[in-house]
Amino acid sequence: MKILYSIVLYLVAFVLCTLFLLLSAVAFVVCYPFDKRRTVVHLCSRILVRSFMVLPPCWSHRVVGWEKVDPKKPYVIVMNHNTLFDIVVLYFLRLEYRWVSKIEVVKAPYFGQFLFLHGDILINRGRATQALEQLREEGKMWLERGVSIAIFPEGTRSKTGQMGRFNPGAFDLAKRNEVEVLPIVLHGTRTVMRPKSWQWSWRNRVTLEILDPISVERLQNEPLRELADATREEMVAIYERLEAQR
Repeated sequence: MKILYSIVLYLVAFVLCTLFLLLSAVAFVVCYPFDKRRTVVHLCSRILVRSFMVLPPCWSHRVVGWEKVDPKKPYVIVMNHNTLFDIVVLYFLRLEYRWVSKIEVVKAPYFGQFLFLHGDILINRGRATQALEQLREEGKMWLERGVSIAIFPEGTRSKTGQMGRFNPGAFDLAKRNEVEVLPIVLHGTRTVMRPKSWQWSWRNRVTLEILDPISVERLQNEPLRELADATREEMVAIYERLEAQR
């Protein structure tokens, strides 16, 4: 029964992703002349995620701390990174944003095409200096358009669930553009699928807990390395609390 359940979910995901990829492509072509922010394309992805996540009857999600966010402002969003599903669940936020992702993801079916249509920032991690310049240039462009930038400051997925050290690049981007950093703890994405299996879990709850934004003043006055370390420590504490409440 569990295998059948997983097969059905995969088939539904395939149909939904194909449909919304086509819709996003049409939206990109039709709306691009007057929608430089790609708002319609982003909205398609939000609808896709919500359509899929409501199908499993024993799955749930919650966003904690939304009252801390001003939806009219752009942020540099930083999150912990456990699985590819982290990218999916962030679309529960009512914010427009662009991902910073390694360029290799372009080769992944659906993910690559969606990243292109969104206008996400695809960097070559093997060329650090070039990647940093690209992040600063493209990040500045989107932030000036009022679109947030979403970054995994660990740089790669955690294989153990333990958060790695944060790279201060996201904090540098926020400082240069005088926008706040918005830390978000993602919890529950590691258990969307059964351990060491291709099967989906029967039941799961995903939590996005939003911390207090880091002000422009703090970014300007505190060492970015220390600020990145302090943010990580605060996020680790929240993640451990959420883990204990499972």
